[in-house]
Amino acid sequence: MNAHLENNTYEAVVVGGGAAGLSAALLLGRSRRRTLVVDAGRPRNAPTAHMQGVLSRDGTSPADYLAAGRAEIAGYGVELRTGEVTGAAADGDGGFVLTLADGETVGARRLVVTTGLVDELPVIDGLAERWGRDVLHCPYCHGWEVRDEAFGVIAHPTMPAHQALMVAHWSKDVTLFLHTSAEPSEHEAALLDAAGVRVERGEVVGVAVEDDRLTGVRLADGRTVARSVVFAAATRLAARDGVLRQLGAELRETPFGEFVVVDEVGRTSVPGVWAAGNVTGPQEQVVNAVSRGYRAAAALNSELVFGDLEERVAGRPVG
Repeated sequence: MNAHLENNTYEAVVVGGGAAGLSAALLLGRSRRRTLVVDAGRPRNAPTAHMQGVLSRDGTSPADYLAAGRAEIAGYGVELRTGEVTGAAADGDGGFVLTLADGETVGARRLVVTTGLVDELPVIDGLAERWGRDVLHCPYCHGWEVRDEAFGVIAHPTMPAHQALMVAHWSKDVTLFLHTSAEPSEHEAALLDAAGVRVERGEVVGVAVEDDRLTGVRLADGRTVARSVVFAAATRLAARDGVLRQLGAELRETPFGEFVVVDEVGRTSVPGVWAAGNVTGPQEQVVNAVSRGYRAAAALNSELVFGDLEERVAGRPVG
């Protein structure tokens, strides 16, 4: 190992500084591990004014929440760098070498990847501009705030009824726009009828906006259906998993996209690499991501504790 890398090697590097990454870093700092967080500064929930469902922090802005987390990890000596990991490889000695976008190289004995995902919206005029405001994705995140409003749901290509049936619990005025999806099955149609969900066929081409508020969904046949909220079930979820792919981690295909395979503590198929948060799946909201980051860090620290003891018993150098 060259002198620069030897001096720039950490016991743990956390790639990604959202809720999962900061949670992992907090526990690693408290475990007296020399830890670095590399954060590109692109949190998934950035367009949202407030986050919900996090006990004692319900309604907090995502930016304030992350700022508080960064201050907490700094108190335990964890380093934070703004940047992006563009290259990752095994170092041949059980650890890893990371290359940052600015050309810097960093060594790591262990990795926690918490790089999240990107919501790739369907190409519908005006949809992206309203994302996180009145174009939404999760009823648990936003349902209370928009309860009893006029909902529109743009159907998922392979599960056309699912989201509409879910959000019908928050409003009795729900219209499912099939857009480019298949027709619901006979059973799904019966469920939609039982939930009082109306179904509109035809491609969605845009959303109507007046005075900076969504007012309707525009169809290819020229009609506009009045709606004040849209749930975009047709969104494709793309994990930011470049580091995991470079290291050869096993992936799995899901109805929502491809995601890394992890065990109950976030361990991937690559020895020494954990993953947590939305990079592992679409349902890891903030409260879940915090828990998963904590679990991954605890497992990582435990592995280092007992692994280093075994090395000392065997008379081999540690680290």
